[in-house]
Amino acid sequence: MTTNGLSSKLIRNIIRRVNTPSPTTTLTTPRFRSAQRTTINTTSTTILQPPPPPPVNAAGAVTDDARDTIFDFDDTKGLFTSVSTGKLLRSAANLNLAAVEPVVDLGMWVMRSRVMHVGLLREIVLGVIKHTSYEHFVAGADLEETGRTVQKLWESGLRGMLDYGLEHAVDNQSCDSNALQFVKTVESTQSLPPSSVSFVVVKITAICPISLLKRVSDLLRWEYKNPTSTNLPWKLKTLPIFSESSPFYHTLQKPSPLTPEEEHDLELAHQRLVNICNKSIECNVPVVIDAEDTSIQPGIDYFTYSASVMYNKGQKPLIFGTIQAYLKDAGERLFETKKAADKMGLPVGFKLVRGAYMWSESKLADSLGVESPIHNSIGDTHSCYNKCAEFVLDEVSNGPGGLILATHNLESAKLAAQKARDLGIGKDSEKLGFASLYGMSEAMTFGLRNAGFGVSKYLPFGPVDQIMPYLLRRAEENKGLLSSSNLDRQLMMKELKRRMKAYVGQGLEETENQFKSQAGSVVKLN
Repeated sequence: MTTNGLSSKLIRNIIRRVNTPSPTTTLTTPRFRSAQRTTINTTSTTILQPPPPPPVNAAGAVTDDARDTIFDFDDTKGLFTSVSTGKLLRSAANLNLAAVEPVVDLGMWVMRSRVMHVGLLREIVLGVIKHTSYEHFVAGADLEETGRTVQKLWESGLRGMLDYGLEHAVDNQSCDSNALQFVKTVESTQSLPPSSVSFVVVKITAICPISLLKRVSDLLRWEYKNPTSTNLPWKLKTLPIFSESSPFYHTLQKPSPLTPEEEHDLELAHQRLVNICNKSIECNVPVVIDAEDTSIQPGIDYFTYSASVMYNKGQKPLIFGTIQAYLKDAGERLFETKKAADKMGLPVGFKLVRGAYMWSESKLADSLGVESPIHNSIGDTHSCYNKCAEFVLDEVSNGPGGLILATHNLESAKLAAQKARDLGIGKDSEKLGFASLYGMSEAMTFGLRNAGFGVSKYLPFGPVDQIMPYLLRRAEENKGLLSSSNLDRQLMMKELKRRMKAYVGQGLEETENQFKSQAGSVVKLN
């Protein structure tokens, strides 16, 4: 064989390896994958070589050293072992691009400009978006593509939270169409590996007209402040929606009662949620309901908690609501809701987030001359988030309920993971799940997975033109977060360098072995 032939073969070998996962581990590594079939209230699990439990002392408590090693970011090989080199390259490139705020600002301006109304230019812009931010942050254009993403996540030890990229609905026709899509999303989980989908995400704003949600929210606020003089004949049994510290400035005067037509529309919206919940029971997948801004959040909580009263049974909740920790009343409302649920014997589920409407909330409060409902500092928000997480973990460790910790904050994740270990809450308890947006906080995601915790990725999906409002919102909400994603970028580049050295080294070793083999053959012939 000639030297040129060896060089060509070496190059082909390197290219082949670049497009496959880490050479020492395949995507179906038993270390990360357990075959698990769950029901809403019971769990039957077959474990295939799970991550080893943390070290414990003679008393059975997790040692201090174990608590300090939630994340091992020195071992990038173990961290990104389930990520192909091609995917790692694309992710690093997209994150580096998204970290440049002027580029993000320009992209948002273009997507809102008249350029999007010019046929050819629109197609060009959509094509660029599809192969950059869309590919990185969106799971697929439809359920089929999203299913393939879920399969890949499942094989790498993660789960998916299916989030159909719908924006606010304005009439019953669009609400009916959206509700049908949510039902189809739930049904699609039956064709995927058991337990590979942790939740289906539902937006009440997609199945109830926004104008009606505002009316319901106003009436609920007024009823809370004036309980003896307010009658809401349409109101179902629910859990606490407000606390004394909640913002009530949205409703400055007594709202008129719902008209017969509005009551009918409210019943239609409620029935849409019932249909989704019934399908989720049939398909054995729980539902998490997203939060919005404070002008309509009382109405959303009303839907969430009335459905919780109807459907949450046993130990594991079917319906999870969302608490936004950047709100000053978050901790108090969380406590009141949990206390009321305990009295009713209901398992209650919470998804804990920081919040995404800081600018609009503060602007509205300032225009009305009232105190902002948002914490005065980011430190206060972090503290509220961590205290809420600690409270719920304590509550569910020896009782019913569940917690989704949706965060991109490394310190919050570490504190919660340490607390969970102290309480004996592991991956199989289903009391706790971590979650983050698809395409973000990958180092934290894989670090938590390697530490033995259940981790899900929020998977928005839909056609690129339909998902654009979602991408715009994410860009606005997460500009600061994207620009500070140094950890992911640094670790990805470190792992790419390590792999390249390994590929080149292994290629040279193969070349040397081939030369030795040929030399041996020549000696034998002579």
